[in-house]
Amino acid sequence: MKKFKIPRIPPTTSKSVRFPNDMIEEVEKAIVGKECNFSAFVIEAVRIALENLKEAEMEEKEHTE
Repeated sequence: MKKFKIPRIPPTTSKSVRFPNDMIEEVEKAIVGKECNFSAFVIEAVRIALENLKEAEMEEKEHTE
């Protein structure tokens, strides 16, 4: 499983998403002093989540074969 790391800002397209206030506060604390903004942090988190889902799906297929 790939570990999450705070990313640098990649090229992006705007997308509106609502977050619970407590999550916003936690993310903002995590990125203080880093070369990262809220959007870049969320993008990396989603990227890792998608990779984890693919890995889990592949492992499940291996176990059912």
